[in-house]
Amino acid sequence: MRNRCNGKTKSGKPCRAAATDGGLCFFHANPSKASELGRLGGRKNGHVFAVNSVPLPPLDSAVGIRETVCRLAAEVYAGTLDPRAASALVPLLNIQLRAIETAEMERHLALLESASKGGNGDEGQDGGSPRV
Repeated sequence: MRNRCNGKTKSGKPCRAAATDGGLCFFHANPSKASELGRLGGRKNGHVFAVNSVPLPPLDSAVGIRETVCRLAAEVYAGTLDPRAASALVPLLNIQLRAIETAEMERHLALLESASKGGNGDEGQDGGSPRV
């Protein structure tokens, strides 16, 4: 069975880490190392916002969204964009694309409705099917 560290956690429970030759785990033997390594990890995982980034094209058309997706893929491939950041943008681009498609469908439907109301004189009195 492995030796356990003789140190205590912040909550007062025994430390469960494996002990080194001195009877303490690495972090209890070197208390300043925990905060130092935590700082390094925080810097490494920090979010960096590019100051000189190229603005996105207008996302008001399917073409703009397609160009943005292509650019995101190229930036991830080149290593200039974190894949997690690109993954966070994908659902937003998908929502925008669906909204554009819905707006286009509504516009086409409105055109069809206005064309049918303007009519060509074949409709019956109720505006239904043409008379036979």
